[in-house]
Amino acid sequence: MEFKIEDIQKVFHDTFREEFRTSLEYGADEPFYEAAKAEQDEHRIICRSDFFASALHEISHWCVAGKQRRTLDDFGYWYNPDGRDINQQRDFEKVEVTPQALEKAFSAACNYPFQVSVDNLSLDDYDSSGFESKVNERYSQYLENGFPKRAGMFITALKDFYSVP
Repeated sequence: MEFKIEDIQKVFHDTFREEFRTSLEYGADEPFYEAAKAEQDEHRIICRSDFFASALHEISHWCVAGKQRRTLDDFGYWYNPDGRDINQQRDFEKVEVTPQALEKAFSAACNYPFQVSVDNLSLDDYDSSGFESKVNERYSQYLENGFPKRAGMFITALKDFYSVP
């Protein structure tokens, strides 16, 4: 099966665009969430280039963000780019567990391979197994207890689109 970012965009728009005034766009060098500047404007989730996984990941952040955070650019979060030291990496991983668990669920909903991302190439010989375990544990909790509303809606829409039981 071919995985096209345009398909994710269509599924997202069909599911959320009207109710949440949010569009999914792609083609950026770096991902970004741009909050609407006026009541009539749309919020914009902007993912990297043509990367299918980037779209799933950025949507996962949107699904985690509450109503207030969705009024802020990049949901009001900080981002330290590649080059984080070990302490900064641990802080980064603390806030990435839930989004990556949702990304894993989105990937499963369309039979797309999922890989945990530490998003840091500068730490030589970094063991990400602890982080991966936390992501998998959170994913298992979601499977057992249910997903947040928007994440659940997106999972259902992806399964329908990709004919995944």
